[in-house]
Amino acid sequence: MEEENILDLLQRYRRDRHVLLNFILSGSLIKKVVMPPGAVSLDDVDIDQVSIDYVLNCAKKGETLDLSEAIRLYHDSLDYPSMSNTGSIEEFFLATKPESSGPSPTRMPPPVPVTTPLPILTSLSKSQSFQSSHEQELTVDDIEDFEDDEEEVDNFIIARRQPNNASSFLLRLPSFSTGITDDDLRETAYEILVACAGAAGGLIVPSKEKKKEKKSKLMRKLARSKSENVTPQTQHVPGLVGLLETLRAQLEISESLDIRTRKGLLNALAGKVGKRMDNLLVPLELLCCVSRTEFSDKKAYLRWQKRQLNMLEEGLINHPVVGFGELGRKTIELRNLLRKIEESESLPPSAGEIQRTECLRALREIASSLAERPARGDLTGEVCHWADGYPLNVRLYEKMLCSVFDILDEGKLTEEVEEILEFLKSTWRILGITETIHDTCYAWVLFRQFVITGEQEILQFVIEQLRKIPLKEQRGPQERLHLKSLSCSVEGEDFTFFRSFLSPIQKWVDKKLEDYHLHFSEEPAVMAEMVTVAMIIRRILLEESEQVVDVADRDQIDAYISSSVKSGFARIMQAIEAKADKAHEHVLASLAEETKKLLKKDSNIFLPILSKWHQRAAVVSASLLHKLYGNKLRPFVDHAEHLTEDVVSVFPAAESLEQYIISVIGSALGDDDVEEYCRKRLTLYQVEDISGTLVLRWVNSQLERIIGWVKRAIQQEVWDPISPQQRHGSSIVEVYRIIEETVDQFFALKVPMRVGELNSLCRGLDNAFQVYTRHVLEKLVNIEDLVPPVPVLTRYKKETGITAFVKKEVTNVRLTDERKSNEINALSTIKLCVRLNTLYYAITQLNKLEDSIEERWMRKEHENFNIRRSMNGKSRSFVSNKNNAFNGCRKDINAAIDRICELAGTKIIFWDLREPFIENLYKHTVSQSRLDALIDALDVVLNELCDIIVEPLRDRIVTGLLQASLDGLLRVILDGGPSRVFLPNDAKLLEDDLEVLKEFFVSGGDGLPRGTVENLVARIRPIINLLGYETRVLIDDLKDVSQGGKSKFGTDSKTLLRILCHRRDSEASQFLKKQFRIPKSAA
Repeated sequence: MEEENILDLLQRYRRDRHVLLNFILSGSLIKKVVMPPGAVSLDDVDIDQVSIDYVLNCAKKGETLDLSEAIRLYHDSLDYPSMSNTGSIEEFFLATKPESSGPSPTRMPPPVPVTTPLPILTSLSKSQSFQSSHEQELTVDDIEDFEDDEEEVDNFIIARRQPNNASSFLLRLPSFSTGITDDDLRETAYEILVACAGAAGGLIVPSKEKKKEKKSKLMRKLARSKSENVTPQTQHVPGLVGLLETLRAQLEISESLDIRTRKGLLNALAGKVGKRMDNLLVPLELLCCVSRTEFSDKKAYLRWQKRQLNMLEEGLINHPVVGFGELGRKTIELRNLLRKIEESESLPPSAGEIQRTECLRALREIASSLAERPARGDLTGEVCHWADGYPLNVRLYEKMLCSVFDILDEGKLTEEVEEILEFLKSTWRILGITETIHDTCYAWVLFRQFVITGEQEILQFVIEQLRKIPLKEQRGPQERLHLKSLSCSVEGEDFTFFRSFLSPIQKWVDKKLEDYHLHFSEEPAVMAEMVTVAMIIRRILLEESEQVVDVADRDQIDAYISSSVKSGFARIMQAIEAKADKAHEHVLASLAEETKKLLKKDSNIFLPILSKWHQRAAVVSASLLHKLYGNKLRPFVDHAEHLTEDVVSVFPAAESLEQYIISVIGSALGDDDVEEYCRKRLTLYQVEDISGTLVLRWVNSQLERIIGWVKRAIQQEVWDPISPQQRHGSSIVEVYRIIEETVDQFFALKVPMRVGELNSLCRGLDNAFQVYTRHVLEKLVNIEDLVPPVPVLTRYKKETGITAFVKKEVTNVRLTDERKSNEINALSTIKLCVRLNTLYYAITQLNKLEDSIEERWMRKEHENFNIRRSMNGKSRSFVSNKNNAFNGCRKDINAAIDRICELAGTKIIFWDLREPFIENLYKHTVSQSRLDALIDALDVVLNELCDIIVEPLRDRIVTGLLQASLDGLLRVILDGGPSRVFLPNDAKLLEDDLEVLKEFFVSGGDGLPRGTVENLVARIRPIINLLGYETRVLIDDLKDVSQGGKSKFGTDSKTLLRILCHRRDSEASQFLKKQFRIPKSAA
C-alpha cells in the first residue's frame, strides 16, 4: 500500500512537471529551440527526460535551447543530488515560509523506501529529483513575462501537497496483476472516449495549424493571472470536437498520443462497413494500426505497447464480464500470444516484425471470440466485451469522471461539467456502467477531490450525488442481481461494489467524526455535511448487509460523541499534565475548568449539528464527560479528610462542572425528567456532601479555638472602659475580632456547602457568646451577700425587759467575712457599668454580625446555585433561621444585663448607702431622719452611673436603682429593727418621702418615665397606708387573716404582723405578746 502511494505521488509530480515544461517551451520565453535528431516537433520529444535547470538557464539568458543537451544533462544529473548553479551562491529558494518552519531538524532523515519500478515505469523511475525541480519551477520570479507573486507560489505549493492527505484514501479494489498504473488507466480511458466520439461522428484528426492554435489557447489559460477575479470564458470549438479536446486537456493527454489514437481508430474502422467505432476492441485495433515509427523513441513505443497488451489481458482474461466456459483453453493461448508480441521486440527487426504480425493475427481471432461473447442480454457482436469486466470497468470510468475538475483549480468543477457527464454516458455501453454505478462512482470521485482540496462546495455535490443512489427496494430485480455479482477480494476480505466505493469514504468520515473536536473546531458547517454523508452511506451499506437500521443513526452518533469526547478529554488531560509543574492550581481543578470549556464548545458548536440525528446528543456528551472527570476525581475525593489547599481548589471546580453538566442535561430532557435521569444514570460526585463534612470539621476546630480565646480574653479583662467614647471592656472587642476572622475565613472557603454548615457555625458562635456572658457573671457576688440580715422581730416596750426566744420569725444572723467584703468593695459601680456596656456592645454587634452573615450567605447561594437541591426542593435559606440563629446568647445577655442592673442598685442602696439608708433612715422617729436627707447622696450616685453607662442602658440601670431604693424603704418600714417605731401619724410623712423619691427619679421628665416610676412605687403605697390605721383595726384584720379569712386591706399576715411589731403602742405590744409571744425590744 505504501509503495502504491509513493508511485501515485511521483506520477502527480511528473504530470505537474510536464505541464509547466510544456508552457515554457511552447511560449515566448525561449527564443529558439533546437530539436534532437529524429524529432520534428515538441510532440516527438519525451518531456519527462528534459533537464529543467538547463531550460531555466536558457530562458533567463535568452540563449538557444538545445533539447539534445537538455536530455543529456537530465540523465547525467540522475547520479548526483539536485542542485542549482544559477545566480549568486547566496541565492536559494524555499517551499515554505521560514518564520513558520521552526529550526532545522536535528535527527537524521528517514530512509527512502526502495521500490522496484514496473517495466512500464522506466522513465518514471528516473524522476527522483522531481520534488526539488518542482520547487525551483515555482520560484522562478525573474523570468521575463512570467507573472507570479509570493502568495500565488505558497498557494500552489499547498495545493500540490494536499494529495499527501489523501494518499491512504483508496478504493477497496484489488490491484491489477499486470501492474497497470493510474496513468495507464487514464490514457486507456481517453482512448475509449475517442472511440465513443468516433461512434457519434465527432472524431477528426486536427491539422498542425489547429494544434498550434489550441496549444496557444491552453497556454493562455495556464498563464492567466491570479489577479483576475472572474475566471475568463475560454473559447473552444463547439460540439463534440471541442468537448473531446477539453477532455484531452482535463485528462492531461499529450497531443501526440491523441493524434495516434485518432488515426489508429479511424484506420481500424476503414473497410468495416456498419461497424461502430465503440464496438471495436480498442487495444487490439491500436496495436494493429499504430506503427512504431509514430513514436519519437523506442522506449515510448514499448511502454505504449505494454499498456495495450496489459489492457487486453486484464479485460479479456483477468476480469472478463462473462465466464469462459468452453473457451477456457483460449486464455492460455492468449497469454502466450501477448508474451510473444512483447518478446518480438528483442528479436532482430525482420524476425521480430514477422513474429509480431503473426501473433497479432492470431490474437485478433482469439480476442474477438472472447470479446464478442453475449452478456447482459445483448446479441453476439453487438457489444465488444473487453472493458466492462469488474473492477476494470469502474477503474476506467473513475479516470473519466476525474475530467470534471478544473485542471488549474482542482477545488472547482470545470465549466463543461454537464456536457462531460452527458458525453460519459456514451461509454456506459462499453464499460457496462449503470445509473447506480455511475452515481456511486461519481460520489467517490467527488469525495476524493474534496479530501484532496478541502473545498466545501464539492462536499455539497457529494451529498447530492449520494442521495441519487437508489435504495435496494428502488432498484429493479435485474439491477439488484447485477450489483450483487460485482464483488472482489482485497487482502482476503470480500467487498461488494458498494463496500468497495463507499466503505473508504465511510472510514475516512468516521475517522474525522470520531474526533470532531479536533477536525471541525473551525469548520462546523463542514462537519454538518460530513455527518450527512456518513449517515447516507451508513444506511446504504447497512441495507446491503441486510441489517436492521431502525436505531443505526442514533447508535452511530453515540459512537462519534463517545470517541470524540474521549479524545478531546485525553488531549486536555495530557496538556494539563504537561503544564502541571508550572501551574498554580491542582491538576483536577484545571481539568474541571477545561472540561467545562470542552462541554460548552460541544454544546454551542457541535451538539446542535448532532442533535438533528440524535435528539439526546447533548445528554450523551454531558454524561460521558461527567463520567470521565468523575473517574479522575474519585480517588481524590476518597482521600480528602481536611480542608487542604488542594481540596479548596478542586471541590469548587468539580461542583461547578457537575452543575453545568446537569444544566446541559436538563436543557435537553426538560426539568421533569432530569432528576430521574441523574438519579438513575449519573454517579454524582457528592462533592457537596463530602465538602460539608470537611467544613463541619473545620468549623468545629475553629469553634474550639474561639472558646479558648474567649476564656483567655475574659481572664485578662479588668473592666475598665477603653476610652471615654468606648466605654466597654476590651475583651469583647477581642472576642469579636476572632469571631469575625472566623466568619471571614468561612465565607472565603470556595468549597460547596449547605445551610447546615452555616447553622452549625452560628450555633457555635452563639455558644461562644453564652460562654462569654457566663464568664462576665462568674465573678459577681450574690445579691444576698449585699443585703444585711433581717433583725429579729420584737415588740415595743416602755422599759427594758428580758428577751425571750421566739420560735416564729427568727432569722439567723449572717456576718459578712472580710474576703467577701473585699470582693464587694472591688466591685465598684464603674466596673459594673463597664460590664453592662460590654454586654450591650456584644448584643448590638451581634445584630450587625447576623446581618453580615445573612447578606454574605445570600450572595454565596446566588453564586453557587445548586441545581440538584433546586430540583429536590431541599434548598433552605439562612433567612428562615435568622431569628433563631443567636437566640440563646441574646436571652443570656439580656438576662445578664437585668441581673447586673439589679445588682448595681442593690449594692448602691444596701452596701454603699447602707449606713444612711438602711441603718439610719427613720431611726427612733420618722421626723428626725427623713428621706430627703438621702437625696444628695442618691444624686451623686446617679450622676456617676449616668456618666459611665451607655445611653440605651441608662433607664435600665436607673430603674434597678429605683427598685433597690424601694426595697430599702420596705426594709426600713417592715424590718427596720427595734430602733424603728411608727405611729399612725407617721404615715403622712412617709407618703411625702415616697413622693420625694418618686420625683427624684422622674427628675422633671429627664429621668425615668413617670409611668414606669408610678408602677414601681405602687407596691409601696398600700404598706404606707397600713401605717396610718389604728392599732385595733390592724389587730382585727390580722386575726381574720390568721383564721383563714381575707384581709380587707388586701395584704398578708406577715405584713400586718411586721407593722404591729413596729407600732409604738401598748395594745399592739400586748397583742403580739399574747398571740405570737414576740419578745420586747431591747432598744
